[in-house]
Amino acid sequence: MAALIDYKCPCCGGGIEFDSQSQNMKCPYCDTEFEVDAIKEFNEVSQPEQDDFSWDNPSSEWGASEQDGMKVYSCENCGGQIVADETTSASACPYCDSPIVMSGQFEGGLKPDLIIPFKIYKEGAKAALENFLKGKFFLPKSFITDNRIEEIKGVYVPYWLFDCEADAKLKYKATKTRSWRSGDYRYTETKHYMVIRNGDIQFDKVPVDASTKMPDELSEAIEPYNYADCKEFLPAYLAGYLSDKYDVDSEISQVRANERIKTSTQQEFADTVNGYDTVIPESINIQLRSGKIRYALLPVWMLNTKYNGKMYNFSMNGQTGKFVGNLPVDWGKFWKLFAGITAGVGALAFAFQAFIL
Repeated sequence: MAALIDYKCPCCGGGIEFDSQSQNMKCPYCDTEFEVDAIKEFNEVSQPEQDDFSWDNPSSEWGASEQDGMKVYSCENCGGQIVADETTSASACPYCDSPIVMSGQFEGGLKPDLIIPFKIYKEGAKAALENFLKGKFFLPKSFITDNRIEEIKGVYVPYWLFDCEADAKLKYKATKTRSWRSGDYRYTETKHYMVIRNGDIQFDKVPVDASTKMPDELSEAIEPYNYADCKEFLPAYLAGYLSDKYDVDSEISQVRANERIKTSTQQEFADTVNGYDTVIPESINIQLRSGKIRYALLPVWMLNTKYNGKMYNFSMNGQTGKFVGNLPVDWGKFWKLFAGITAGVGALAFAFQAFIL
């Protein structure tokens, strides 16, 4: 049975027909005309997205010789497994600061494909933390003096890195409006446009945190990494540092990877639609292909410290030095300053009232 194709008008959505007189497609409702090729492309953009895309995960298993000399520490609080070489001294979990104990020889799990070695050493991380705390007027002094701020731990955080190509077909409704006055009347003219963008984008090493212990807001806040520094993984890079073992499967992480890739694709194409007064997305079709996943370890300096019974977390990109974290507030200072500002505003208002009276 032959399939019927129902072409829609990009402006009003009504059924559009071929007009033999103009040799164009013409809408009988709004009288807008379009070239045949333009309407064909417009309707092709509206095809549904694929739902059978799959990623290829090439990660390999650890070799028996590579596991020699690797130790596993278990956190008594969060239950995480921290991997380190046998010379590493580990006394506290880098995520929750609880004591960690040796649990035995490392076994199982996928071997990382890539690693970005630490570029910023411990002294540089301490200096970055000190600079981060400087100038924070509402930061309690005791937060610095009464806590082990100097204890910063270097940990390789597990990530899944996603490579793929995104084929995109997007269409937008756009308008240009101009107004002018003639005599006693003001006229407004609005022109409607159909804007179509087709193309593909190559994505390399889109990161998704593979550890439930590392909050996503922290892991994404210290991005981006410079992946030109990626090295083929060797256990020797772990010497002197801790390494978290992934506990989020790559299949679960694909949902977040797809979301990040499609959002970035939409933004890239939307940024090319310029010169209009309004732009409204009408159809977005993004198909992914040639997907590949690699398992990587990325360097992070971490500090977790308790203050007045609350945990405060800091993270720093061990390659670029980007620093993020949450801080306590000295509410005594805050309310004193607020009271001073309120009193000053009140005095100013009183003076102004006296002046005008």
